[in-house]
Amino acid sequence: MPATALRRSRRPGKHKNLSAAPDPKAPGSPTTKYKVTGVRVLRSEWAKFWTLRSTLITLGVAVFLLVLFGAIASFTYSPDAVATGGPPGPGSGDSDPVSLALTGVSFAQLAIGVLGVLLAAGEYSTGMIRSTLAAVPRRLPVLWSKAAVIGPIALVLTTLGALAAFQLGALGLDGEKIALSLSDDGVLRSLVGAGVYLGLVAVFGVALGVLLRNSAGAIAALVGVLLILPGLASLLPDSWYDTLSPYFPSNAGSAVYALHESSDALSPGVGLAVFACWVALTLAGAAYRLVKTDV
Repeated sequence: MPATALRRSRRPGKHKNLSAAPDPKAPGSPTTKYKVTGVRVLRSEWAKFWTLRSTLITLGVAVFLLVLFGAIASFTYSPDAVATGGPPGPGSGDSDPVSLALTGVSFAQLAIGVLGVLLAAGEYSTGMIRSTLAAVPRRLPVLWSKAAVIGPIALVLTTLGALAAFQLGALGLDGEKIALSLSDDGVLRSLVGAGVYLGLVAVFGVALGVLLRNSAGAIAALVGVLLILPGLASLLPDSWYDTLSPYFPSNAGSAVYALHESSDALSPGVGLAVFACWVALTLAGAAYRLVKTDV
């Protein structure tokens, strides 16, 4: 090879270096680092929520029970039940159309609460929580994102269910003295209050799931706190029971969607604040355990 050709072949910049390292700033590069942000964690939890087989089933069951029992209570209402010694509740004359329409809240809260438990504790049962916490080392955004996903969804769907139950029940109460419309004072506030309460119940289920890390145990705790605790409290002395009963989670929650304020119950605003405090305390306990203990 001539000397001039050899010198030309050695000149820099004439040939591409095929073995050059990839640019770490280039999109899609294997060395690109993606920062963990709250929005990305939220999107991840949103995707996991809708990929659960139980999500659509449980949400559907909750709304179905809310509408079904509300409609049954309204269509079986009898103004003569009290005069004939009939039992209180659905079918009695001592009711209002909102309380009849929201009869199914007691059943819907269990379905919504169980869904919250499964969203959180289910990851501990399958072991997926290790992958989740490896991707989000700070941990707490996982808890906040789970609560932020399920809470608004439960609120919107159950509010729509409460509105449907009331509108359907209005057909059964047509012509009755207690009949009301959505435009009447306090009706819309009560129906939306039921959705707010059930949204908080969903967050309460998430908090119990992370705190106890066992689906069966968290569901048992949910049922015990919402349904069994008020009954057990009746064993207390009357003075204690009258003082403490309004502050139990389910009793405070029921005040949120009550149309008329009872003399022995909290006001809707105070009831919401008390139940929100119960949920916040449980979330705080779950956050503490999530940060301080291994997986």
